[in-house]
This record gives sequence, structure tokens and C-alpha cells, in this order.
Amino acid sequence: MFRDLLDFFLRLSSPRMFIGLDTKTIDRHIHELNEHRWFNTLYEDANFRKLFFTNVHVRRYLENKRRVRKLIINPLAREKFIIFLEKQRKR
Repeated sequence: MFRDLLDFFLRLSSPRMFIGLDTKTIDRHIHELNEHRWFNTLYEDANFRKLFFTNVHVRRYLENKRRVRKLIINPLAREKFIIFLEKQRKR
């Protein structure tokens, strides 16, 4: 928690905050989600795995800590996330 808070303040003071995505945070969230079977199934699918690393919209979604927590806790949020992934895959 302290690490997340420190990271937040460092990013807030950085002009880079508005430019790009935080790859370390996204990778950490992917690793955390990968501990759950439903996400692991998606991750093993090459089409979805590619989205996790190349699609800006998906990466921006996975950068947000609240969204990731919601995915872990809420089955309805998972269903919506999967629909979101399907739409991104078809683009």
C-alpha cells in the first residue's frame, strides 16, 4: 500500500504522467490477475494475451487499480471485461 501511494505521488509530480502508461503497474496487475483461473484461461488464449500487451485501451483498463480489484471481486465486472476484450479483439 505504501509503495502504491509513493508511486502515485511520484507519478503525480512527473510531467510524464499525462504521456504514457505505467508498464510496471500494468504488468503487476496482470500477474495478480493471472493467479485467478478465469483470467488465466483468457491469458492462455494467444488472441487475448496479445491484447494485454499491445492494445492501449486494454492496457489503460488494466492500469487502474480499482478496476483490477473489481475484476477480482465481482463476477459481473469480469463478464463486462470479457465483452470489452472481445470488442477490442475484433477491432
